[in-house]
Amino acid sequence: MIKIVSYNLNGIRAASKKGLEDWIKRVDMDVICFQEVKANEDQYDAQSLLDHGYYPIWNSAEKKGYSGVATFSKKEPDHIVIGCGIEKYDREGRILRTDFGDWSLLNCYFPSGTSGDERQGFKMEFLADFQKWINKLKKERSNLIIVGDYNIAHTENDIHNPKTNKNSSGFKPEEREWLTDWFENGFVDAFRLKHPDKTEYSWWSYRAASRSKNKGWRIDYQSVSTPLKAKIKDAGHYNDAVHSDHCPVFLDIDLKL
Repeated sequence: MIKIVSYNLNGIRAASKKGLEDWIKRVDMDVICFQEVKANEDQYDAQSLLDHGYYPIWNSAEKKGYSGVATFSKKEPDHIVIGCGIEKYDREGRILRTDFGDWSLLNCYFPSGTSGDERQGFKMEFLADFQKWINKLKKERSNLIIVGDYNIAHTENDIHNPKTNKNSSGFKPEEREWLTDWFENGFVDAFRLKHPDKTEYSWWSYRAASRSKNKGWRIDYQSVSTPLKAKIKDAGHYNDAVHSDHCPVFLDIDLKL
C-alpha cells in the first residue's frame, strides 16, 4: 500500500514559510506531487525533505515565478519524462511523469482560464491535446495515475455555488463535459469512487473568508486508469493543511514503489 498526495502550493517558497516541510514529515506520504511551485530547483531549500528520504524531480516553467510541478518520492523512479513533447505546454512546466515498475504517475497542472478569453482558449486546447497524448500513452503504459490541479469542478456537488458560476472558467459546460468524457473513457475519479455523495473541496478563494465558510471548489483530482480501479483503497482531502489556497488531496492505493 502506498499513499500519494497531490498539492497545489501556489508557490513552494511561500508554503515553506507556513510550515510545509513539518507537515510533510508528520503525514509521511510515499509520493507527493506539487503543482504551481513557482520556483526553480535551485530556489528552494529541499534539504529537510532530502534528509527525510525524498527524491526530488522538478519541471519548472521557463517564466520565473510561474507554474511548474515537482514530484518528491521515497524511491527514485525507474524512468522520468519531463513534459509531453508539446512546446507551448512544456515551456510552462505542466506535466511530469515518473514510472515505478509497471505503473506510471503523472503530476499535472492544467491551465486556468480565469484571466480571459485567450487563456480560456489555451486551456481548451490543452484539454484536447492532453486527451490525445494520454490515449497514445495508455497503449504503452496502461497503468496510469494522473494527479494534480485540473482547474475544473466536475459536478454541482464539487462547487459551493453552481448556479452563479455556471459560465465561470472552471465550471463551464464544455470543461465539465470534457471531464465527464475523461471519467467515462478509461479513468476513475478515485474520490468519487470511494465517496459518491460526499461534498469536499480542494480550493477556496482568498476573498470573502471563503475557506472559513467552506465556500470552495473541488478542482484537484486523482484519476486512476481502469486496470488499477480495484486497487484504490481510499481518497480524500487534508482540509486542515493551510499552506496554500488549495488543500492536499490523497490517494491510498494497493501498489508498490
